[in-house]
Amino acid sequence: MTDSVAASPVISAADRIDTLRLSQTTGVGPINFARLMAQYGSAGAALAALPGRMRKAGRRDDPAIPSVSRMTDELERLEKLGGKMLVRGDAGYPLLLSHVPDAPPVLFALGDVRKLSMRSVGVVGARNASAAGIRIAESLSAEMAHAGICVVSGLARGIDSAAHAAALHPGLTVGAIAGGLDHAYPPENASLQQQIAEKGCLVTEALLGTAPQARHFPRRNRLIAGISSGCLIIEAALDSGTMITADLAQSYNRELLVVPGSPLDPRSRGGNHLLKTGQATLTENIADILQALPTELPEREPAPWQRPARHNPPLTGFSEPSLAWGDLPDTGWIDPDLVQQSVRSLLSVTPVAVDDVVRRCQFSVSAVLATLAELELGGVVEFVPGGRVALLPN
Repeated sequence: MTDSVAASPVISAADRIDTLRLSQTTGVGPINFARLMAQYGSAGAALAALPGRMRKAGRRDDPAIPSVSRMTDELERLEKLGGKMLVRGDAGYPLLLSHVPDAPPVLFALGDVRKLSMRSVGVVGARNASAAGIRIAESLSAEMAHAGICVVSGLARGIDSAAHAAALHPGLTVGAIAGGLDHAYPPENASLQQQIAEKGCLVTEALLGTAPQARHFPRRNRLIAGISSGCLIIEAALDSGTMITADLAQSYNRELLVVPGSPLDPRSRGGNHLLKTGQATLTENIADILQALPTELPEREPAPWQRPARHNPPLTGFSEPSLAWGDLPDTGWIDPDLVQQSVRSLLSVTPVAVDDVVRRCQFSVSAVLATLAELELGGVVEFVPGGRVALLPN
């Protein structure tokens, strides 16, 4: 297995509590978390400055910052469960996910966290899968596990469940879930989820006790795409959660692999479309998977706030040179209201790539990024996995 979990940076217990508090504060998504950490140097300092920053950004109510006692209780409950909190920058944090610009600052894991950094493939597909699709998922997942490849999936019905179960015997499976580690979903997968925790690993962004809701699943999909070297699709309708995972995998430069299906089956149209447009590799057997995957894993990436300022990228996909989170250049005074008006006119409740917002604005990358960050703090927008942003509903 790749790197040891023993080399995590030394962070005090109080700093880890503050890091958890900052990560759980409304308006502080992964992008703003990185900006705040780079600017203030620590989660504690960022938390102290946050109320003023949020008022400046237009929030009229006090920020919902979790208390020290609440987050301390959370970590005590997590420890009793046998789980771990993984901060971006920890050696136990998923290796490939550390390369994703909008990776979550904090994760919660139950099981062998080394499985999170293995050479792995995300296996995703239809919940209402056909018998043939389930057989293929079982066969390919078992062969991948036998070859030392970890199978990552989302513990949903259908393809996900078949993939996990097939890779369970050697324990080479990771379940990315949308709710808390103590919440089984769907209910019929409670036993499977427990077995994955014992033999493989469960991972989530959600606090204990969180029941999964629709808005949590894109985050779950980001984990599947970000942890894995490639994404294998078995039966996916055109407008499905599986295709969201495929989009995220592409945005993270992961290999897309698709098992072709009948053109008469709506469950195969999404995957067949990826094949027809040349976005994915046609996959029939384990040899196709092994040939498509990279043979080596990259070095672990430090968290953005742990790098020298000149190496801190603002967001994924920008065509202009990367700018430091905490050291944006001074390009002269620009009316912030004018920038905000221009940016907001390009946004809607439908997520749009931050790239597109930058390209369509007449202002600099730094001005647009700063405006989007302040709008998130003000509760106006949210960053969506895959380098996208959307207006929050009123």
